[in-house]
Amino acid sequence: MKVRTVFMGTPQFAVPILESLFQSSSDVIAVYTQPDKPAGRGHQVVFSPVKKLALERQIPVIQPETFKSREAVEKLASFQPELIIVAAFGLILPLEVLSLPKFACLNVHPSLLPRHRGPSPVANAILCGDELTGVTIMVMDEGLDTGPILAQEKVGISFMNSAGSLSSKLSHVGARLLLETLPKWLGGELKPRVQDESQATYSKFITSKDAEIDWHLTAVEVWRRVRAYNPWPSSYTWCQGKRLKIHKAIPFGDVAKGEIGEVVALAEPPGVGVVTRQGVLGLCQVQLEGRRELPIKDFVLGQREFIGCVLGR
Repeated sequence: MKVRTVFMGTPQFAVPILESLFQSSSDVIAVYTQPDKPAGRGHQVVFSPVKKLALERQIPVIQPETFKSREAVEKLASFQPELIIVAAFGLILPLEVLSLPKFACLNVHPSLLPRHRGPSPVANAILCGDELTGVTIMVMDEGLDTGPILAQEKVGISFMNSAGSLSSKLSHVGARLLLETLPKWLGGELKPRVQDESQATYSKFITSKDAEIDWHLTAVEVWRRVRAYNPWPSSYTWCQGKRLKIHKAIPFGDVAKGEIGEVVALAEPPGVGVVTRQGVLGLCQVQLEGRRELPIKDFVLGQREFIGCVLGR
């Protein structure tokens, strides 16, 4: 028997999870996603990755700005959902919504709850230097990622992982874990496990302001930020009045002569680094304002005065 299912999600992370529902006993009757937003230099309206997939599958797409209005709740109720699956949707669901489906609202959250609750769990795991993260399938309640747990799977964090690459890995793990969990949940075989509040941590909402590099941090701390803010909002500093994005970097514990923020030559690859409060951050891939991304060796060829300059405002 097919279960009438509404899916709620917005970014690329949610796409494999929605795709997995097409292989399950779920009958996806509607997809909810964030309203279209302008993006890029031309400020052209761009559909979310989830909306693109739903339209390809000819599934109705609903894009409410909030669920605080009676009309939004009544519209959702009109679909008569038996199950709601949420993955990085971006809107808070009130009790009126949570109580609609017979089989509850399930959330696919990219962390090992109760660690890294909140809106930026993947980036936060990298910022904290975690070696492990994972995916949690939970029954949603009115709290912020506080509902009881149905299933979890651990995923290792590589020192090469950015938020983008780690999110991609977690989305596919989440899709598979959801496929494994749903039949047991719908069949009444799973007993939800209450989260341990004493272990709870919270991630904050990331903004573009977070991405400006403070060279008074240690090389390891800056390196984590470069990875956590890739691909968005993308870590940056200032180079002779122009914004310089740092897409890839590697930390060195060496002590280099020079003031904090100074660009120095390194004896080992990548060959160029920046002095921090503790250690040197080796620059691998950079992008000057108005230019394309380049390996640091190619960038330096076109910027002869780069080595020796001091980065930052």
